[in-house]
Amino acid sequence: MAIQQQAAAIGIAPECLAARLIEQRFSQISDLLVVEADWEVARARFERHFGALSLDKATSLDNERLMQT
Repeated sequence: MAIQQQAAAIGIAPECLAARLIEQRFSQISDLLVVEADWEVARARFERHFGALSLDKATSLDNERLMQT
């Protein structure tokens, strides 16, 4: 009933309005899925670098000591 009323108010067939509403909803979901997929690809690419750097000597997070060297 609401679709029929809205369609009549804007001057289009109810089935056209329903199709547009469904298309909008699924395009939003599709956009979210693409964004999520892109995020997963970027994360996997980033994680490939884990453990890729090997230093000759042990390092420390002691800022005082790092400033002296």
